[in-house]
Amino acid sequence: MENTIKIFIYIHAFFGGLGLITGIGSIVVRKGNLNHKRLGKWFTWSMIISSVISLVVARMPNHINNFLFLIGMFTIYMVLAGNRALTFKSTKKTEANLIDKMVSGVMVVCALFMLGFGINGLVHGYSQSILFVFFGAFGIFLPYGDYKLFSKTLENRKLWLITHLSRMLGALIASITAFLVAGMKYDNLWAWMIPTVLGTIYIIYWIKKVKGKLKPKKA
Repeated sequence: MENTIKIFIYIHAFFGGLGLITGIGSIVVRKGNLNHKRLGKWFTWSMIISSVISLVVARMPNHINNFLFLIGMFTIYMVLAGNRALTFKSTKKTEANLIDKMVSGVMVVCALFMLGFGINGLVHGYSQSILFVFFGAFGIFLPYGDYKLFSKTLENRKLWLITHLSRMLGALIASITAFLVAGMKYDNLWAWMIPTVLGTIYIIYWIKKVKGKLKPKKA
């Protein structure tokens, strides 16, 4: 069993590293061009594969890790929501479909579990439980942004790009955090939280840069 777990961990690390490289690459190249789209696809699949494997490892005997499991779900949500936002680029799509709502709904459920674990842990004196509360609160906030896209996509044609950028950058933040914690062995509160704080500042920068610069695009 341990050898099987090691294989899963190596595969997880490989795709996690590939996701980190392609994610940074997609930021460096010009947005919207062919290279950006190709790197985005590699990043998407790398992060999904890496995160799905982390879900498996987090439920294996002697490796049970509820936080790793929930963060894996969090990352999958980010990647899927970021790609689903692209479907709103066309004016032909006027409302969210079942898949859009399911992606956001699962995130709400995961965020509630995070908050539940976190609050329970803090009550019992586990300081690390603050991470559950931190990411749980963040996870509740994100689907609210999805709801704005779903309900106001025809009123504000900037929302699809804002949502896409914020979710994909969020997934990259998760990749960087995993590199620091798992790859560099910096398993502490600062390593978990600083990438999210700095990444959020960068996301806000891009949102402000995008606002006011987009025009309606016909399909």
